[in-house]
Amino acid sequence: MTTKRDLLKGAGAAALGGAATIAAPAMLRAQTPIKWRLQTYAGPALAEHVIKPSIDAFNKAAKGEMVIELYTADQLVPQGELFRAVQRGTIDAAQSDEDSMAAPVDVSVFSAYFPFACRYSLDVPTLWNWYGLKQIWEEAYKEVPGVTWLSTGSWDPCNIASTKPVRSINDLKGLRLYMFPTGGQFLQRFGVVPVSLPYEDVQVAIQTGELDGVCWSGITEVYTVGWADVTKYYLTNNISGAWAGSYIVNTDRWNKLPDHLKELFKLCIDSSHYYRLHWYWWGEAHYRTKGGKLQLTSIPETEWATIEKAALQFWDEVAKKSPRSAKIVQILKDYLATMEKAGPPYRYA
Repeated sequence: MTTKRDLLKGAGAAALGGAATIAAPAMLRAQTPIKWRLQTYAGPALAEHVIKPSIDAFNKAAKGEMVIELYTADQLVPQGELFRAVQRGTIDAAQSDEDSMAAPVDVSVFSAYFPFACRYSLDVPTLWNWYGLKQIWEEAYKEVPGVTWLSTGSWDPCNIASTKPVRSINDLKGLRLYMFPTGGQFLQRFGVVPVSLPYEDVQVAIQTGELDGVCWSGITEVYTVGWADVTKYYLTNNISGAWAGSYIVNTDRWNKLPDHLKELFKLCIDSSHYYRLHWYWWGEAHYRTKGGKLQLTSIPETEWATIEKAALQFWDEVAKKSPRSAKIVQILKDYLATMEKAGPPYRYA
């Protein structure tokens, strides 16, 4: 005789069979995922921290619907052609500052290390999210076809690591440094000679004497990428307290993504921003105190104030280039005034 229990077992098996049949199309979709190629400005060692964890997380969370292939600095295209590559669709997305990838937007000069715009890493997300830079970046990118800006986040400060000691402004004269374009343009006023090279050639260029050092990062990167092995000194004064870098995507590829994958990608960008905040904050103190490879030097604050004053003059020169530039410079001035008025820990006298 068929019992009630047997009937329930049979119904359960049928339900499972039906569920398996319904799930089959999802398995087929997983076999042909959306594939993107993303290139970062960072070399392999640095990319392990500044982007790879978030891309690994995205690929895991996407569950086969989408896969992002990550490429490091100059691996697919030279850094200076990165923006155009995204625009053409050669690459689907990029992580970089606008300054070094030659983005044809007038906000480019304010990306990377705009001299003395930031004192701490938290200044960057605060400026973008609470002082209006996010809306300005969106506005600027709408004027450029084919590329969509998604987010700007914070990296490390900009200090000098060199083979020669820097203890005064005069020591900057003739110093050949690997730099970002705008930072180099500013420090030329003090005799620095900015040099542009492929990222992977920098270490050898220091060893051969083609470069005297770098003014590209804080001490965390200097140790992480191997530059601490070929330089001797690290200047504690910085020309900016944080680098501002963006995520951009090809507009057509972005528009074709389903909404849930767009949101997942933006969440992973935010996780990358968060990771860098604490990694760099840890590293800047750790390597100064326990790195062991570089001798720390400083320019006296009274002398360094000359460079800070020159930066404000530089701001005014940039402000004259366009109404949007003037608007950004005014935001930076208002922000600086607020931080100084707030006092410690926002700013110290």
